[in-house]
Amino acid sequence: MLRGLINKVALITGAAQGIGRGIALRLAQEGVHIGLVNLHQEKLNTVQQEVEAFGVKATTFIADISDPIQISDAINHAESTHNGFDIMINNAGIAQVKALAEVTPSEFNQIMNINVGGVLWGIQAAANKFKQCQQAGKIINACSIAGHEGFALLGVYSATKFAVRALTQAAAKEYASADITVK
Repeated sequence: MLRGLINKVALITGAAQGIGRGIALRLAQEGVHIGLVNLHQEKLNTVQQEVEAFGVKATTFIADISDPIQISDAINHAESTHNGFDIMINNAGIAQVKALAEVTPSEFNQIMNINVGGVLWGIQAAANKFKQCQQAGKIINACSIAGHEGFALLGVYSATKFAVRALTQAAAKEYASADITVK
């Protein structure tokens, strides 16, 4: 185990499956207590049991990350349940496989609100909590190869991941003086 992570508290969005689940399990192996956020309680319950098998505490919270109030509530829940908050992992997102010519306004708004808005609201809420607690913190934003290169049939998804990279770079500069690392 990495001594620097033991008994830290991390909140992970999109934690019920895939990469979010993998992040939760890996951090649990390192002794991190986990807040699991997603829209599906049954899947969260399964991941919670897997995390707790490593001897750490886990809690679940249902939240729509495109709503800044819900992500702030999730952070408050993790902090109060685990008596601390150290790491925010903005992982939740949706993909869309569709030709640009076929994307509808509602589909565009949905993917932007989740993939970009969810990261922005997560950054804001985590940074506010770290400042409120007068402590350093870590914010990690999940991107993908699509954030480095646009792909056919993934145009809007790629655009959201480019935006995540830009938000991450800007937040790293804005919050560095508050001892908040954003990557």
